[in-house]
Amino acid sequence: MATTSFPDASPRKKSAAAPVAPARRDLGREPGGATQAPACTAHVSPADMVVTAAEPEFARQFGLSVDEICGRGLLELLRSPLPAQLREQFTALSSGRSRRFKERVTGRDGTGRDFPAELTAVAVRQPSGEMAAIVVFLRRTEEAATGGPVLSALDAQVLEGVASGESTVQLASRLYLSRQGIEYRVGQMLRRFDAPNRPALVARAHALGMFAVGQWPPRVLPERVR
Repeated sequence: MATTSFPDASPRKKSAAAPVAPARRDLGREPGGATQAPACTAHVSPADMVVTAAEPEFARQFGLSVDEICGRGLLELLRSPLPAQLREQFTALSSGRSRRFKERVTGRDGTGRDFPAELTAVAVRQPSGEMAAIVVFLRRTEEAATGGPVLSALDAQVLEGVASGESTVQLASRLYLSRQGIEYRVGQMLRRFDAPNRPALVARAHALGMFAVGQWPPRVLPERVR
C-alpha cells in the first residue's frame, strides 16, 4: 500500500516506516458550553477511501489495532442513514468541490455493539494545490444518546473503587495496574467530570446517575459502560 505524503513531510521522509498518526483533537463545545468528547482521528486516501494512518484510539473504536485498521475502507467501517449522500460528500472533498463536511454515522465496536458518532472530514492539500489526504475526526456521541457519560469497563471499575473508598494502592493491586496507571485514569475522570478531587468526583457521578441506587459496594449502571 502506498504511503500518503502530507504537506509538512520532507521528500526524504516519504519512505519512512509508518505515517505518524494524527494528533487527537477536541472539536469544541456543545451549545450551552458543555465540553464535547474528544475526537480521534485518521487519514484516508482520497482515491479509494482506504485508511492510511490512524491514532490508536480511532482503531480501538472498532475493536482493531492500528495495523489492522490501516488498509480498511472507511465506508466499510461506518454506516449512514443516507449512504449515497455520505459517499457523495467524500467525492466532493476528493474533487475539490468542498473542503469539509460533518455527518452523523454509526460504527460497530469489537463486541459487535453499534455506537453513534459524529464524523467530520477535512480535505488536506499540498502547497501546490494537489490533494494529499482526507483527515477524518470521529467523536462518539453516546453521552447525548444515553443522557449521561459513558465509561470504558476499566474506568467504571476505577470509579467504583474510588466510590467505595479504595486507595490508589488497593485499586492498583486489584485491577493489576500500576499506581501511575490508576492516577492517570482518576485524573482523566476528574477533568471529564469537572471535579477538583475524588470525593467531588464521586458526588458528581452520583448526581449524574452513574451508580445503581441502593447498592453497596457501588456499581456503575451497565448502560453507562461501553
